[in-house]
Amino acid sequence: MSRIEPLNPPYTADTDRALRRWMPPGVPHEPLALFRVLHRNPELASRMFALGAGLLGHGLLRAMDREIVIARVTARSGCAYEWGVHAATLSPRAGLGPELLRATAQPDAVGSASWSPRHTALLHAVDELDGTAQLTQSAWDALRVHYDEAQLLELLVGV
Repeated sequence: MSRIEPLNPPYTADTDRALRRWMPPGVPHEPLALFRVLHRNPELASRMFALGAGLLGHGLLRAMDREIVIARVTARSGCAYEWGVHAATLSPRAGLGPELLRATAQPDAVGSASWSPRHTALLHAVDELDGTAQLTQSAWDALRVHYDEAQLLELLVGV
């Protein structure tokens, strides 16, 4: 049950144009429910679009790393809808295969698959931040081996 119902067609011309910007060109189905809910507040949707497009299309993190973070955050948060959207579209394009993708949804993600040291550091950091809203020095140090400051800031914004 949605607390705020997504917009449904027919849309105004402005809303249709704005919603289509969120979707890949030529997609034959309706824009995702998340986008249609956000467009109940077009000004907020516009601001969210800028951030989302910036992180997805122009981010400094490798696409696979970004998708691991998104998959783990959404799995830990119980956001099956968002996890599924990324699992079906963005994660495979980023090189996140089915075994590793499934592992992001396991309670012990690190122990349930063969992760690289970089990805292990990411998963530990996501789990710490989600569990305690803090990052230990050891988790930070593990990330610093693989990422520069600009990438780390992007990671923190994304988590």
